[in-house]
Amino acid sequence: MGPELHYQMIMSRTAELRAEAARQRLAREARAARKGDEPSGGERHRSRAVFGKLRTS
Repeated sequence: MGPELHYQMIMSRTAELRAEAARQRLAREARAARKGDEPSGGERHRSRAVFGKLRTS
């Protein structure tokens, strides 16, 4: 394999890996944004605890 062909293969593979990394980064950011919209388990628990304290028996 000539050095030019080897270089082209490396450049092509690098482009593929960078594109894949960008897709994964976008998916990770979307998951983080979706998680940020939902209250965490602790926040849900606190809101239920407050509601339980305000309720008269």
